[in-house]
Amino acid sequence: MILHIAAVSDWEEAQVVGEYRLDTLETEGFIHCSTPQQVLGPANEFYRGRSDLVLLVIDPAQLEARLIYEDSYNSGSVFPHIYGPLNLDAVINVLPFPPTADGTFELPPL
Repeated sequence: MILHIAAVSDWEEAQVVGEYRLDTLETEGFIHCSTPQQVLGPANEFYRGRSDLVLLVIDPAQLEARLIYEDSYNSGSVFPHIYGPLNLDAVINVLPFPPTADGTFELPPL
């Protein structure tokens, strides 16, 4: 499984339109994802303190778009990227992702 940090409003919009798209799909060509071991790094770096988030749990075998593991931004870490819109049936669970009291995140039970 792979994970994607999503704003609740973006996920709700996806339910209406039938697929999940983000501006990064247009600007970078893909949707950023993480493995369960990686997700807290981006969560704490980019989303610290945000209380409007969920974790999309994605089954890579169900993806219609291409999934590529690659090092973006020359970070030395290989992250999963979805090169196309995320089809909703590939999302096997949606988990609340609230910050802790100090604004950081902890991985919920998957």
